[in-house]
Formats: sequence, structure tokens, C-alpha cells
Amino acid sequence: MNRPSLATATQPTASERENRNGQKNTEVSALPEMWALAAERFGDTVALYDPHGKPEAKLTYSQARDRMVKFAVGLQQLGVTPGDRVALFSENSHRWAIADMGIMTAGAVDVVRSSNADKDELLYILSNSESTALVVENQATLKKLREGLNDLPIAVVILLSDEEPEADNNLSVLNFNRLIETGGDRELEPVEQTPDTLAALIYTSGTTGKPKAVMLSHSNLLHQVNNLSAFAKVKSGDRVSSILPPWHIYERAIEYYILSQGCTLVYTNLRHVKRDLKAQKINYFVSVPRLLEFIHDAIEKQLGKQSPQKQRLAKFLMSASHRYIQARRIVNNLSLDRPNPSGFQRLRARGEMAFFWPLHRLAERVVYQKIRQQMSPELKLTICGGGTLAMSLDTFYETIGIEVLVGYGLTETSPVLTARSPDCNLRGSAGQPIPATEIRIVDPETKETLPQGEKGLVLARGPQIMQGYYRNPEATEKVIDAEGWFNTEDLGWLTVQDNLVLTGRAKDTIVLSNGENIEPQPLERACARSRYIDQITIIGQDRRSLGALIVPNFDALKQWAKENQVSLDLPDSTDSNTESERVFDAGKNEAVESLFRKEMEREIKNRPGYNANQRIGSFRLLLEPFSQENGMLTQTLKVKRNVVLERYKETIEQMFSG
Repeated sequence: MNRPSLATATQPTASERENRNGQKNTEVSALPEMWALAAERFGDTVALYDPHGKPEAKLTYSQARDRMVKFAVGLQQLGVTPGDRVALFSENSHRWAIADMGIMTAGAVDVVRSSNADKDELLYILSNSESTALVVENQATLKKLREGLNDLPIAVVILLSDEEPEADNNLSVLNFNRLIETGGDRELEPVEQTPDTLAALIYTSGTTGKPKAVMLSHSNLLHQVNNLSAFAKVKSGDRVSSILPPWHIYERAIEYYILSQGCTLVYTNLRHVKRDLKAQKINYFVSVPRLLEFIHDAIEKQLGKQSPQKQRLAKFLMSASHRYIQARRIVNNLSLDRPNPSGFQRLRARGEMAFFWPLHRLAERVVYQKIRQQMSPELKLTICGGGTLAMSLDTFYETIGIEVLVGYGLTETSPVLTARSPDCNLRGSAGQPIPATEIRIVDPETKETLPQGEKGLVLARGPQIMQGYYRNPEATEKVIDAEGWFNTEDLGWLTVQDNLVLTGRAKDTIVLSNGENIEPQPLERACARSRYIDQITIIGQDRRSLGALIVPNFDALKQWAKENQVSLDLPDSTDSNTESERVFDAGKNEAVESLFRKEMEREIKNRPGYNANQRIGSFRLLLEPFSQENGMLTQTLKVKRNVVLERYKETIEQMFSG
């Protein structure tokens, strides 16, 4: 009889482990206390380093703590009191970190969002949060919002830039340095904060109506600080990349954790990340799946520049390595395809390992070692979250010898619920529950707990679950039941070792007109393995069959067209506001249509559990990639499905009307 799908992690927290080892344990009630301890322990260690700042910025723990306190004192001098809401609208920088902790040190609640978010969304956040002070990236952000501030109780605005504020009769506007000067040598007014004190309001993206504010307490966030060591053990002096938006809870929680351990946070961006990994001797690369795909594509492109003989050798060796890796997974009981292998299966896998070992070692010397040297010789591992990592990428990085640890969670869960560790790195999974966290798989309709291994709705319970949605008890009751179980709206199942395997989003499920339920994300990940497909969104709600909107890899497509003497007749421009001019109907080009149809059919049919309902019918090629700039990607580079559907609704209707 299968046991229920309920995974519970009851391992001791980091502080409890220290006690058992006889070391001193200092409890903290709020995040500012964590920073005070870090400054005491790691004073002269560099905490925040921005090599691309103008000028370059490098702050030790003592210096960073000093600026945080002065920022807090400056806010207090301007009238900010404990419990006030202070909005922080800015992109990633070392000053963001100072402002974030400065706001909480003053006893205020941090209300964060991207400065690039839509003006109306930012004004809604200010109004809904009842913020009384505003910290913005620069004068341009203030100008975007200025007119709307007249109807809000905002009296103080801080620019994180060095710009001289423009005169304003109704607002007190200071730049960053002026606020620090205002803090001066004045003493910080004592602030009483408990673990249950509200620390931050983080607004959801608002892709389906008004965004909701997630209330996270100091204990929610400190649970992450205390327990992320369960899967990523860092030490003082380690260098960690910072490229993701810190107002996104994933990056923010990771930063709190690594800074509590005395690491150096090195700021980078998409333009410099490949160079910075090596030049800055990064030890831990914090990423999302799209970034790992970006680096993978760059490596593939570099290999493509080699001679035909070297390319053939590299492909042959990587193929042999894949066989070795697959066999090694079975031997170590870390294969999703062969769970709980028998003794005979393991023995056979050992034989395959022995057979392919010499070729894998040769590949290590002539290919993989060089790739790692180009990335960062000091790289210990990559931490990946914010979305599902394609198995092909998981396997690629395992093959070349780069450890990738995947975590899973949501804004409402602070965010990490489960994570893979070096000791149990089950590729294709989201890992095991972190300490004090429970995962339960239930029937989406009845909410009855399902047997282990059966797919259902993922529920979670633990100290990291949010306090609720701010000023929205109805929404809170819909996602958190009376026993404290949070509905993630994700679908998945648990392995025998309690690894969570995600299979899709409940709300993304496509229901065809024949009643068949289709999870689009696994099919999208499969199709994206094709070298001719960069991005894809599968559609078909209430239709007879599935369809797809595809952003091609135009370099690969043009090369294919050249080799096969096919005319593409692609428009020269992709920036048109006319929907029809952003879409290329592959049906008008028989060779192109055949190419993409064969690519999708091959990848989808190669998936376990394939059935005829998963076949892609109509599709269109999009000339404009999904991006943050056009609003079709989130800050963690996930496709906003509903935005894409709205943007191409005319095209979709044409696809299914034939």
C-alpha cells in the first residue's frame, strides 16, 4: 500500500545545529539585528561590491551597516515612525540593499517594486499600502509618478541617485547622500520589533487584475536565513553574484542568507555576467532558468565556431558522457526515469558507467574543463530558482561538471519550500522540503491526500508561509486553510525520498473541448529543446486541439534556409505595432511549416506518456521575442501567458478558425 503524499522536514535549524556543536547561538528577532551581528563578525570583509558602478562601489560590512543606520536615522528625522509604510521603487544596486535594511532599521515596513513597472501599478501600490514615504531610483522615476502623488499621503521622497532634486513646493525631496548627511552622527531612536512584526509588503505581478500585497514578517524571512544552509553551505569571503531583481523575494532571501554568512555580494548584469563570472572569481552564481539557458547557448555558439572535426569530436564525447551520466544516476538512485532501481538494474548501470568512463574522462580533459575555465574556475555551484529548469539544461550542466541546485517556492512562502542539495541532487526535481517545512499532495477537487507518486495539487505548511494578503482577508482565506496549509496552485508529486517533482500550474492547465486536461509547460520545455525554437507558448483552451505561438531562433532558421535553398521572406523590421506584421504564417511556406512541425512532433513524442491530444495543430511564428520590455516576460524571465494571449488574440482566432 502506498503511503500518503506528505513530506515533512524536521531537521534542526542552523541555530539549533550550532547549539549541538557547542558553538555560541545568538537569537535575533528581526533582520536589522542580523546585520548588526554580521557587521560585528565580518567588519572588514567586503559585503557589497559593484564593479560597474559609476563610481565603482565597495563597502565592507562595517561600512554598509553604518550607512544603513544613517539611512534609518535620516528617515526618522524626516518623520518616519515604526509601522509606517515606506515604498522602495528601484532596480538592483548596492544602494538598494542599504535602503532596504535602512527602512526596516527605522522600524518601517518595506514596500518594494521595480521602478520599471507600469505607472498606474506603482501608484496603486502606494495607495493600497498607505505608504507615507517613497524611495525611488532616480529623478526619472519620480517624474513618472509625480502627478499621481498629489492625491496620496506621500510627504517625503528619497532619490537613490546623486542627482540634485528639482524644486518641489509640496514634497520634501532629498538625494541619497543628503539623507545620509541628515542621519549624520545622530543616534538611532530605539525600535522594538518582534519575530511577528511585519517586515515587508511584496506585490504580486498583477497579471490577472489588481496586484495583491504579500505580508512577510521578520520570522518569515529569518526562517530562510536560518535554513538555506541546508542546501547551500557558504562561508565568509565567498563571492556571490547578484544579477536578479532584489525586490523579487527569491533574490532577496538568498542575499539575506549569504550576507548573514559574511559573503561578498558582487553586482553584475546581463551585459557583463559572462565576463564577471570569471573576472570576479564568482563562487556561487544565483540564477533563473533563462540565465542558465543564456550561458548554455553562448557555450553552444562558441563550440559552433570550432572546426567541423572538433565539433564532431565534441558531440561524440558529449553523447558518451550523457550515457555515463544516465547510468550514474541509476547507480546512485538519482534518476527520475528509473526510480528505485533493482539490484540487477544497478549492476547493469555500473557496467555502462565502466564502459563510458574513459570517454567521459577524455571529454573532461578536452572539453568540459575548458568550458569551466571560461565560466569561472572558482565556481562551486549554481543556485537556480524562479521557474522550472528544463531537464536538458539540468543534464548539460551535470555533464560538464557544474553543480546546479534548484529550489522551489513562491512569494507567499518567503520563498523557499524545497531545494536540492549536493547530497541529494535529483535532476528534474525541485528537491526536498527545507527544515520545518511540510509538503502535501492532494486531489485538486476533494483536497484528499493522494498516495505517494500520484500527481496532484501541492500544499505547503511551515514558518515561511506569509501572514496573509494585506487588506484582503477574502483572498487570504482562499489560499490558506484553517490548519495553515497554503495552496501553491502548482501540480506535482513526491518521490520515495520526498523529492518534489513539479508538473505544471493548476491555473495554466488547458482544457480541450473534449474535456482532456493538458499541462502546457512540460510540452513547452520539450519543444524548446529544438535548436530552431527559442520561445514557445502553447494554447488551446476550449479548442479541439492545441496550438502554439513560437519565437524562432532566427540565426538557426536562416542557416537552415540557406543550406536548403529556402526563401523565408521575413520582414526587415520586428518593431511594428500592427499585430499582423509581428506574425509570420509558416503555413504560407511549406518547407518552413514542415520543419517546425517535425521539430515539435519529435520532441513531444519523445516525452513519456505521450498521447494524441498533445499534438500541436496550428501554429504561428512570432517575429518579436517575449521580453520584459514588451511586458511578456516577468522579471524572472517567465512568460506572462495571459499577456501573450491578449497581445495575439486576433492571430489566435485566425489559427483556430480554419
